[in-house]
Amino acid sequence: MEYKKIKTKKIYEEVADALQDAIRSGALKPGTKLESVQQLAESFQVGRSAIREALTALKAMGLIEMRQGEGTYVKEFQAEDLTFSLATAMLMDQQDVMDLLEVRKIIETGAAATAAEKHTPDDMKKIEEALNGMKEAVGNKELGEASDLQFHLAIAEATQNQMLTNLLLNVSDLMQETMKETRRITLFSEEKTTERLYNEHLAIYEAIVARDEVAARNAMLIHLNNVEETLGEFFKKSRK
Repeated sequence: MEYKKIKTKKIYEEVADALQDAIRSGALKPGTKLESVQQLAESFQVGRSAIREALTALKAMGLIEMRQGEGTYVKEFQAEDLTFSLATAMLMDQQDVMDLLEVRKIIETGAAATAAEKHTPDDMKKIEEALNGMKEAVGNKELGEASDLQFHLAIAEATQNQMLTNLLLNVSDLMQETMKETRRITLFSEEKTTERLYNEHLAIYEAIVARDEVAARNAMLIHLNNVEETLGEFFKKSRK
């Protein structure tokens, strides 16, 4: 059997990873000015060319910006731009996350109501498969998160509106990436929480199957309100 050769990282990639970890952990906060190329080279004990390549890579990811005559800064999250890369999720603060959840509430309650009106048998099959995945996700955080995302995207697809599906994909991916990168909260860590989330999604599913637009909208709102409450409680604890 042939195995894929393991490639060793280049020096600039290791530097970029170290700076990215510092941004992710909050050691380098949005708006922070980085040291000069020479200072960074001395700190990392590498050549200046490696530092320049690392900064170029981080700039391409949208994590830093180079201001002419001023220096290099960690970028601040720009909520005005809904087409940001997922890498910028680590720039979001707690209020950004709550604002993003509010966007989801506005979009997804309407999506659930529209899906109840327009879904096809194939749409319901996809939604049901995702729901079953959540049921089997007890004790499996990764499976639970993946099935949750699949469930919401399947509902978006059931609206028969491709623009809405693409928009929700961007928003949902960002929310998932934000939670993963910051390690701020785990919604599938406890069996009790998993069961509650499953029941909330089951209520959404049943309302859509019944083509009850009002019930679908309300069930989605209840679910996202509970997620918002869970996030809010976590953020309060994290500030203590």
